[in-house]
Amino acid sequence: MAEAHKKHLGLGIVLAISFLVVLGLIFSPVFPADHDGKAQNGLLFADDLFNKLSKGSSYFIPKLTASNDKFMGKTFSVSIKMSKSDDKPGQSEERTQRSAQLFIVNEGAKVEVQGDVLNIEGDLGKVLTAALQDSEIMFKNEGETLKAKYETAMKTDDIKQIYRQWHNVLSRIGKELTKAGKIEEANIVNDVTKKAVETAYNFYGIEAQKVSEKAVLMTGLLVFYVAYTLWWGFAIFYIFEGIGLSMKKAKVKKEV
Repeated sequence: MAEAHKKHLGLGIVLAISFLVVLGLIFSPVFPADHDGKAQNGLLFADDLFNKLSKGSSYFIPKLTASNDKFMGKTFSVSIKMSKSDDKPGQSEERTQRSAQLFIVNEGAKVEVQGDVLNIEGDLGKVLTAALQDSEIMFKNEGETLKAKYETAMKTDDIKQIYRQWHNVLSRIGKELTKAGKIEEANIVNDVTKKAVETAYNFYGIEAQKVSEKAVLMTGLLVFYVAYTLWWGFAIFYIFEGIGLSMKKAKVKKEV
């Protein structure tokens, strides 16, 4: 084997071994613990970091609150069916009763329960204000406050189940308002549902952080990802070079 081939093979093996060593470290629980105190490997650490940054970039509640001001005093009336296709016996009625408590506990609308149907009539702005206030509580991970507010009325201490009733209700109200041609009202309901309720629910328990606070670490992770990918690529390249496998441009055959 030519001297150059030996050097390339040796370099490729060193790169491959060091790559695997680093890979082992990435999958080892040697990174800072998460918010529950559990040790994390590199993938979980990076996932946790980007979740925190995503949450920090998804705080739309103040903007939605300002947009909702114009709907204060605007009345609405809808009948929404709370059942789902995969409900077991009694589940739809239980969901209906829990969802009704949102309007009983908070001011802004009257509600009437008829089996698995909610008849709601009231002030759209006040209803959305209550939803936004609860979303703020959940976004700040203060679930115990929400539990204390609704636990007795809903007869459950499951924080996410309590809060999920806002999505159950608002998503259906939005559809009914759209059917009625009240597009402006439907849009604000849908915005609150997606940008406040869903966001607070999905990110509950995660600490929000701004990108500016973790700019150096985030940049470092992205640079490492690119460098680590190239690392393995060069390892394979030099190993193949070392064993005599290489790609060369084919010679052009000239016709005689």
